[in-house]
Amino acid sequence: MLFVHGVGSTAEIWDAQLHAFASRARCGALELRGNGAVPDPDPATIAREGFALDAIAALDALQAERAIIVGCSLGGVVAFELARRIPERLAGLVFVGSFAKYPDAETYVARILAAVEAAGDMAAFARARTVQLGLPPQRERETIEQMTRKSRSSYEAATRATWTGDYRRDLAAICVPTLVMVGERDRVAPRALSEEIAAGIPGARFVELAAAGHVANADAPEAFNAELRAFLDGIATS
Repeated sequence: MLFVHGVGSTAEIWDAQLHAFASRARCGALELRGNGAVPDPDPATIAREGFALDAIAALDALQAERAIIVGCSLGGVVAFELARRIPERLAGLVFVGSFAKYPDAETYVARILAAVEAAGDMAAFARARTVQLGLPPQRERETIEQMTRKSRSSYEAATRATWTGDYRRDLAAICVPTLVMVGERDRVAPRALSEEIAAGIPGARFVELAAAGHVANADAPEAFNAELRAFLDGIATS
């Protein structure tokens, strides 16, 4: 299984899943270019194509002929890109707080970039962003620390890449087992966007996780892991 984080985040958001599933499958948590501890590249390379190449390289490093991709937010974008580019290497998809097409994406991106400009630095912006995400105190501290590791230019490029794709026409062609999860308190990518994914992918299962926000795997790890475990059980017996 390959776990892929959201914009401005790091592989650390998957710690609870890596620990829970290490004995069951070969697992890896990818840090995408322009995010996490990865050195800042040329911002021009921080794009959906580049993220997909990062994920393919991670699959190669895991020596995974086929894998289940678990993506949160931007990680869901990466999952869609892999479904386009290397469908033969996918054994399943798990979308978390994701979207096939973000509504009024250009306006949303402009609003985020304006907020970065107004904040003056990434630390101030990160503090404001965690309020929007509705994170519990411990997750607030973690997220602020993660976001302040990166340069403003990298975050802005990753933001543009995250929210402006359109995968609605891809949904019906996805033919691997798919689980779509969303936090009940997700104010960034609310329930309707996950429902659209689940409705469009044949046989996809939709789950709303209580008391969880946008990063549901970190907000409600026990409930998330239970749903992921049941999903894996279903694949194993199919």
